[in-house]
Amino acid sequence: MTVRVRFAPSPTGPLHIGGVRTALYNYLFARQQGGKMILRIEDTDQTRFVPGAEQYIIEALDWLGIQFDEGVHIGGPFGPYRQSDRKPLYRQYAEQLLADGWAYYAFDKPEALEAKRKEAEANMHLGYTLVIDGHKTPFQYDCNTRMQMENSLSLGMEEAQRRIAAGDPYVIRFKFPEDIDITVHDLIRGDVTMNSRLLDDKVLFKSDGMPTYHLANIVDDHLMEITHVIRGEEWLPSAPLHVMLYRAFGWEETMPQFAHLPLLLKPEGNGKLSKRDGDRLGFPVFPLEWHDPKSGEVSSGYREQGYLPQAVVNMLALLGWHPGTDQELMTMDELTKLFDISHISKNGAKFSLDKAKWFQHEYFQQLSDEEVASMLEQQVAAHGIQADHGYAMQVAALMKERITFPSELWDTCCYFFQAPTEYDPAAIKKRWKAGMTTHMAKVIEILNTAPFEYDAIHKALLEDYIKGHELNMGSVMNSLRLAVVGKTVGPDMLTLVMMLGKDETIRRVQRAIDTIGEVENQ
Repeated sequence: MTVRVRFAPSPTGPLHIGGVRTALYNYLFARQQGGKMILRIEDTDQTRFVPGAEQYIIEALDWLGIQFDEGVHIGGPFGPYRQSDRKPLYRQYAEQLLADGWAYYAFDKPEALEAKRKEAEANMHLGYTLVIDGHKTPFQYDCNTRMQMENSLSLGMEEAQRRIAAGDPYVIRFKFPEDIDITVHDLIRGDVTMNSRLLDDKVLFKSDGMPTYHLANIVDDHLMEITHVIRGEEWLPSAPLHVMLYRAFGWEETMPQFAHLPLLLKPEGNGKLSKRDGDRLGFPVFPLEWHDPKSGEVSSGYREQGYLPQAVVNMLALLGWHPGTDQELMTMDELTKLFDISHISKNGAKFSLDKAKWFQHEYFQQLSDEEVASMLEQQVAAHGIQADHGYAMQVAALMKERITFPSELWDTCCYFFQAPTEYDPAAIKKRWKAGMTTHMAKVIEILNTAPFEYDAIHKALLEDYIKGHELNMGSVMNSLRLAVVGKTVGPDMLTLVMMLGKDETIRRVQRAIDTIGEVENQ
């Protein structure tokens, strides 16, 4: 048996990183098993379709290195891979369920259903309290209530056919057997059993001629020979219906194995990670920047914030799964070799911005000096400065460990390419004490007279002058740093001096003397 998995998002907006993780786990499992990965677009709900969302999904997964063997963008032997393009075939399966007694026509108008809910809420003895979609309700359309409603079971098939012929709108609902236990065998959670009395007769086919997710999903998985369905736990309540649909169609022997993934949680751990959490705490929840075509709102993306795709992949892989070792940094190939569904947690995984940044920093350090220098040169050029490539390579090698995001390069390294035009007032107050202009003048003298080599300057300045005159090492060297950089940050001071060169260093020190001047004792 060839393993075949699918990632089947709906084009209703940008792809959440929880969806990205689902795609990643499917990809890792398929690659490890020597199987196939399929991208299917589930656009049965045309009212929620958002232009550009499908292309966004494809671009995001491509950026992350999640590759497909078949799909809406590359075709394949089981196409088409967009459900709206498969519309004609679903009706025959809905009609098969009707003919076999597994489904029925329902004519209830939305206002009638709403009235029924309100009536039941006012008269609790007519129903029983359930939790559906997170809300308590005393009514649902099920084996307990279906004969009170307008459908082919209560009206009779003759009346139902008359209404259909007259053009009355209808839907097709699944008919759950009364009072049976339905068990879902889940690779992560074990056996999950629900009684059919607790399940509502879901709509399978809508009045607009489109199937719902439930019907299209099962039909497509069967026809595309999907062997494993790896999806988010929000679909676990629907799994009993899906199991029953396989039974109703006579496809139980080829029913895929299910694995329902834990939620990605807010950093606080209480509830599903949402865009609002990202906005509130300042991190993206989408892989790429998203421009909402309706509102014009722009949502940040990991790519645009400078995250490396391999860092995002590694971070997401470990949100809900562990390799069984203490190893944290793993390439896609290593993840593929180590991935094991049995190591996926049943519990939700808390998102951590600090951990995301840690992964980003670690992967940034793995970039070559050439790659970092290329990024740096672009930013230097954007400030109107032409950088020598060899020099940029030296700066990249020296400063890379201080960088997490490419956007930090200019602010962190700018003083290698331009002299400061102002000086940090707090640093002046703390470091530039009375007599400091004299010491800085001595620095210039040493640079002019001693051999311009690291060891020679180290001996002449640090050993002979500062230590020899029992001066405060931190005060003098930090003042020199302030003069050269404009603030008290940067690499080893003499390494910086060697890179800038004698003439440039002298110019900067002299300018600081002229600009800051002598100060009185504070």
